[in-house]
Amino acid sequence: MQAQDPQTWHYGLIARWWAEFNDDFRPHEIPYFRTFIEQDGQPALDVACGTGRLLLPYLRAGLDVDGCDVSADMIALCREKAEREGLSPTLFAQPMHELDPPRRYRTIYVCGAFGLGSDRPRDVEALNRLHECLEPGGTLLLDIEVPYADTDQWPYWLKEQRATLPEAARPARERRRASDGAEYGLSSRLVELDPLNQHVTLEMHAELWRDGTLQAEEDHLLNIGLYFRNELLLMLERAGFADVVVQGDHNHAEATSEDDFIVFVARKRQTS
Repeated sequence: MQAQDPQTWHYGLIARWWAEFNDDFRPHEIPYFRTFIEQDGQPALDVACGTGRLLLPYLRAGLDVDGCDVSADMIALCREKAEREGLSPTLFAQPMHELDPPRRYRTIYVCGAFGLGSDRPRDVEALNRLHECLEPGGTLLLDIEVPYADTDQWPYWLKEQRATLPEAARPARERRRASDGAEYGLSSRLVELDPLNQHVTLEMHAELWRDGTLQAEEDHLLNIGLYFRNELLLMLERAGFADVVVQGDHNHAEATSEDDFIVFVARKRQTS
């Protein structure tokens, strides 16, 4: 029986939440990736750009950066935000494993997205595509949250804890007011964790409220592939990357076991 395609939740109401409220999420990532774009060269590609959290600040700074995302909803919202500022970036909707951009890049970065809505074979192909889309000598920056960093999920690697899944659905913790006066609420739950395949499934419940009345609600699943440092180093090597270093949480320092996020800085070899 053919396996169901992996899923992602970055559509509809959830995409609108991202567009309204996600710009100030982990702000230290913005100067970190910008340093590489300025030093290693342009043009650059923001893979999984979402609604422009990193992309728009770089465009404002005059950097030559394109954006792509698996979600056409995210791309449409990113374009709307850019146009309101008089910006006209090149944006396109493509999954990472089918990446086929209009040009090649000196720098490509993937921030917070590798393994989302995917599976192992697609992730292997994604690394091949990322390598192909770089100019010789170009730089790939790819970050992950290490699996043991999520203290809510980590206990479910134990057999006894997994027997309690899926978690019960619960209401949104809070509602946040958007620029148009509507209120959005989100809640998530863990549905499944498979430690052998290093795979987790989450469900997000999204609500739209206006004047105290629930107007719309949606449920979306997100499949996530979990990776540790050494296996991703091997995958990058197999994809053809060289001189791979692993830095800590977007801090230009060598990664340690204390880092919840780590960044792989990989180079494409120069042609002979």
